[in-house]
Amino acid sequence: MSFRRGVVRQSKFRHVFAQAWKTEHCIDDVRVSRVTWDSPLCAVNPKFIAVIVEAGGGGAFLVVPVSKSGRIDQSSPTVCGHAAPVLDIQWCPHDDNIIASASEDCTVKVWQIPDGGLTSPMTEAVVTLEGHSKRVGILAWHPTAFNILLTAGCDNVVFVWDVGKGELVYQLSDAHPDLIYSVGWNKDGSAICTVCKDKALRVIDPRRGTVLKVREKVHDGTRPMRAVFLADGKILTTGFSRMSERQLALWDTKDLSEPMAVQEMDTSNGVLLPFYDPDTNMIYLCGKGDCTIRYFEVTDESPYVHFLNLYSSKEPQRGAGFLSKRGVDVNKCEIARFYKLHERKVEPISMTVPRKSDLFQGDLYPDTAGPEPSLLAEDWIAGQDAPPLLVSLSGGYNAPPSKHRDTLRSNPKLVSQDSSGAGAGAGAGAGAAQPSSANAAAATTTSVTREMEGEFRSQSRAARETDGTSDRLKREEEMLNELLAEMKALRTVVLAQNQRIDLLERQLARIEDGDV
Repeated sequence: MSFRRGVVRQSKFRHVFAQAWKTEHCIDDVRVSRVTWDSPLCAVNPKFIAVIVEAGGGGAFLVVPVSKSGRIDQSSPTVCGHAAPVLDIQWCPHDDNIIASASEDCTVKVWQIPDGGLTSPMTEAVVTLEGHSKRVGILAWHPTAFNILLTAGCDNVVFVWDVGKGELVYQLSDAHPDLIYSVGWNKDGSAICTVCKDKALRVIDPRRGTVLKVREKVHDGTRPMRAVFLADGKILTTGFSRMSERQLALWDTKDLSEPMAVQEMDTSNGVLLPFYDPDTNMIYLCGKGDCTIRYFEVTDESPYVHFLNLYSSKEPQRGAGFLSKRGVDVNKCEIARFYKLHERKVEPISMTVPRKSDLFQGDLYPDTAGPEPSLLAEDWIAGQDAPPLLVSLSGGYNAPPSKHRDTLRSNPKLVSQDSSGAGAGAGAGAGAAQPSSANAAAATTTSVTREMEGEFRSQSRAARETDGTSDRLKREEEMLNELLAEMKALRTVVLAQNQRIDLLERQLARIEDGDV
């Protein structure tokens, strides 16, 4: 009798190892909110951990430095400016001190957390966004455009805001006939995907307000669903079958007639919350009330979604926070970190890929999205799209101080992009992440453009004050507009060329590695 040896799929992530941190590194006595809403209840970035907590009257969330461990005193200050329970919180991807919160009081508030954390209760938001007629449960910052925030409420309406001006810029009122379960941006922020109580998956252009694609009955079950865009434009959904089995499905947006892959897991009642890492193309599934975290790798090879492993513990999770890649410990080959919410505790869980070498493992850490936005809010509103500006994690990453540290209180507008260079530069030192080679030119061009724009506008204002001649002012305005248009066009060209350089560098690396 002969045995054929099965072919094992090659992947550097087949042996991802999950381990909870020791008790002394956990955060204790955190009264995690009991609100009946299927959100993670936690948000994490390289500086802070935020957790929605119980509050007597109104709504509140706790914010502590990411290095915090041990017991949280019950008198510790919280962000407590909402009149009803908080349902969702999200850190701004372009400033680690800015966080948005959505509440049952029908408002969305944007807060600036001081470096080092709170020293007193915070009740006054920098910006309050009012427009929803029912409670607001979904927040999503634009991945590449500065100060663009999407909100969705139980009024079945999606709003897109320019937070810097506190203005509503787009409203999608007729796209969803029922309760919206989740909303997610694609990689460059040109489209969103949504799932709704009518069981349909929609791909929407938020600027035109048009539904680009619809797929009815993504999952047959009646329980809530979730959807997330992947880096290559595909969509991954979680939901329930007709027999109440939890499912994971992968969809190609070019053809939504049939899923590329479907995997059934178990018959638990908890909604599966997907957390996606675009750098490794891995999906982590956390179910509320579950004691496990499942993780999968998405590839171009059939069956496309490959189960890797699961982390299991004795205690069920109330929610979970997913740390952005800039915050992981590259020296320990940590590729992801969760902050698992217990009833009264926050427990970090590290996902690592064991390696013998102490050197930086470049194959585990491709350049990742940095904090510098690719576009200003007005650029995106005008129709521009751009991929994220990337940074290298070689040597680790040091989070810079807030870009708007001294400007928010005196200026109700959140945006002060002209001062961003100083804030970003303050955090650059030994071990700080540097822009990747393919994006350094784009970042430089953007910075120069903003500096020149500010200089031209200053000169124009000075001319108006000293010379009242209307013809001269008109000519200067025309020249200024022409110069600004040329600079914006140049920035767009540079971004496009950098994408081409990225592609060529990857192809060259594959040739050198013998993959082609």
